Amino acid sequence: MTFVDRSGPLNQQFGSLLISSPQGHSGKTVVAIGLCNALKRKGLSIQPFKKGPDYIDPSWLTMAAGRSCHNLDLFLIPENRLFLSFHRNCEGVNLAIVEGAMGLYDGLDSHGTTAEIARLLNIPILLVINTTRMTSSIAPMVTGYQHFQKDVQIAGVILNYVSGTRHESKLRNAVEQYCGIPVVGSIPRDSDLLIAERHLGLIPSPESSEAERLVERIGRRLESQLDLDKILTIARSAKASQPLSLSLKERKTKKSPLLFGERVRVRGAGGMARTKIGVIRDRAFNFYYPENLEALVNEGAEILFVDSFKDRLPKVDGLYIGGGFPEFFLKELEGNRGLRRDIAEAVQEGLPVYAECAGLMYLCQSICWKKQSYEMVGVVPSEINISEKPEGHGYMIVEVIDENPLFPIGLTLRGHEFHHSSLSRPGDLRFAYQVKRGQGIHQQQDGIVYKNLFASYIHLHALGTPEWARGFVSLASKEKRSNRQVDPLKDHARLS
Repeated sequence: MTFVDRSGPLNQQFGSLLISSPQGHSGKTVVAIGLCNALKRKGLSIQPFKKGPDYIDPSWLTMAAGRSCHNLDLFLIPENRLFLSFHRNCEGVNLAIVEGAMGLYDGLDSHGTTAEIARLLNIPILLVINTTRMTSSIAPMVTGYQHFQKDVQIAGVILNYVSGTRHESKLRNAVEQYCGIPVVGSIPRDSDLLIAERHLGLIPSPESSEAERLVERIGRRLESQLDLDKILTIARSAKASQPLSLSLKERKTKKSPLLFGERVRVRGAGGMARTKIGVIRDRAFNFYYPENLEALVNEGAEILFVDSFKDRLPKVDGLYIGGGFPEFFLKELEGNRGLRRDIAEAVQEGLPVYAECAGLMYLCQSICWKKQSYEMVGVVPSEINISEKPEGHGYMIVEVIDENPLFPIGLTLRGHEFHHSSLSRPGDLRFAYQVKRGQGIHQQQDGIVYKNLFASYIHLHALGTPEWARGFVSLASKEKRSNRQVDPLKDHARLS
């Protein structure tokens, strides 16, 4: 069925929606992308969110909505901070759209499910159903979700992978007759809606030259297949969905313009010179939570983005190298010898460097993939081997057990790991973390420490680990002052 837009100018009342499904691979991401894009083109400001530890789906949602997607995860982020972050990021927008993870009730435990996020934030749910080889059986399925937990509101259904009008009619009649909720969309099986995938899910949008055109195509296709009037009515029905009135302190917390691709410098109040933190961000390294970059700014940093394919290392006081898929760009990374040499020299001279996963891989001597080896930075005395199967995948809990430049001994941190790589000769390295949950680098150890370098497989989220940004910017500031006292021209001469 094709839905006709009868709304005229869309009114500006705030609303919120959560897109979920009974299981993974039901089409949640495509629906969320299409809905964000379609409503943005109608003039609404959309704030996207993604449940769980994820960088890839948020990269697509960011592009679709034109605003940085934020993550909602109760394992990584304490409930009160998650609640506050949601409402802070919803200030001034028309609609919040949350994409769930896996099935509605799937998670580490009952506290870690998409349903728990919906309950906490009182968000109505649109259930996306993979209707392949299904007709009237959809009714007892939806009814089960409606009654499993009564305080989780299943407000509408979107039919996906529909084979034709007759199939749609049977599905629609069953839902509306037996479940008492509307069908707000019917999406046929369509190869033009597919986004390429690999081992961790979709290909990140920064890697795709066709990403913007694909997002636009999905949005236009789904605009005629979703009933936007009914969807907006559902979104605006949530009684507690209005953003909170934030305190003056929270209003002063910076929300930086840090969408992918913006080569901007973020300065503090009054344009004062601040501690400069370089952030390598490009097609190989693009796994950064927006809150992590915002946290650096709020701790007093100025951010300078660096492209590992073509840039040299600018004059910075610290360097942050996040995650990504460097294995698909090994020739380009090896080819920029100047940057690799700059980083190696800077580490030896004491530059504070923080690296996660792909960043750790880049700092090693080489990366071997498909029987071919490529030279990397070389400051971590180990080689990276990439396998077909995951070496670490899931949530992590680590305890700080040794001296390091960032965290006090005894601190427990929560994060996550997703890697197909491992290090050779890990026994020669010094580790700061004891892994309590997860795999890490070697024998339940992680967190390589060398001078002012700290590199690990664990991805941290600044809302769950505020000590990270505080410690990193503080270290960079101290080294900046120390270097200025010793030889203020040293770095300039090296980079000229």
